[in-house]
Amino acid sequence: MKKEKYNLAILGATGVVGREMIEILAERKFPIGELRLFASEKSVGEEIEWQGKPVKVRLANESAFAGLDLVMGDTPTAVSKDLIPKAVKQGAVAVDCSSAFRMDPEVPLVVPEVNADAIARHKGIIAGANCSAIPVAVALKPIHEKFGIKRVVLSTYQSASGAGKGGTDELAEQTKALFTQKDPVMKVFPYRLAFNVIPQIDSFLPGGDTKEEAKIVEELKKMIDAPEMGVTVTAVRVPVFVGHSAAVNIETVKKASAAQVRELLKAVPNVVIKDDPGKKEYPLPIEAAGRDEVYIGRIREDASIPNGINLWVAADNLRKGAALNAIQIAEILIEKYM
Repeated sequence: MKKEKYNLAILGATGVVGREMIEILAERKFPIGELRLFASEKSVGEEIEWQGKPVKVRLANESAFAGLDLVMGDTPTAVSKDLIPKAVKQGAVAVDCSSAFRMDPEVPLVVPEVNADAIARHKGIIAGANCSAIPVAVALKPIHEKFGIKRVVLSTYQSASGAGKGGTDELAEQTKALFTQKDPVMKVFPYRLAFNVIPQIDSFLPGGDTKEEAKIVEELKKMIDAPEMGVTVTAVRVPVFVGHSAAVNIETVKKASAAQVRELLKAVPNVVIKDDPGKKEYPLPIEAAGRDEVYIGRIREDASIPNGINLWVAADNLRKGAALNAIQIAEILIEKYM
């Protein structure tokens, strides 16, 4: 018999993604019986309001997951690898936004608009993808299905919130410091982010790519089910508080016109086409912030190759790039598989 309400826990509840999850769960009236909030030791005892009542933040351990139906969250990889299997062992299904399980062949890597059917083969864990890979995958999937994709050249422009609350705080503090003629402090980012861009996200690998760039490459191939697709990525941190953007250059197998791609993407759920150059209409991260949709524009043919298409994509990295995506997965889980 189907349940009316589900006991749910959030790992990393006091982080930027965790707080976004709590807000979206309320917005979408997710059928929650008991909500448990877990975070690191420094946040234990903090209270977060849920349905008009304070819920205390707790420290997670194996016994803390007893009686739960669902666990979701965004924590450091090591924390997810430790806690998520414990939650599953206690009977919960976990939707994990960290990179801990994304490339595990036994774990579905899901964006509902791209590969919702993959949820059916979960074995207790479902992974949410990288915050830049998610909106790009939403754009690429229908193009690949219709025309085939040979190669993608991707440049991501990622906001400070991609580095968590510390990232947004640092950008705000650096901006204030510069306006008051003080020296900006760098703790989260390797260089000053205010009024600057940094072509490095995460540490460098031996070949010169960063770990972030390598993750996006592999995740896109897995989600779109295109292991032979060529993908190259440059990930750049930009002085934007919330909202990731991406310039996407696509080489298709079959010829695709800009008009065909535009019509194709219009039919994708939760996609907004904003593409009228004559009116200077195109996606902006400032407009995507706080919204659930993936915005796509600057759709045009690339004349430098026979079958080339250019796109510009923007989305809220905390919502569709993490929290909302996880909740959409959970909604499908309880509707079809629980």
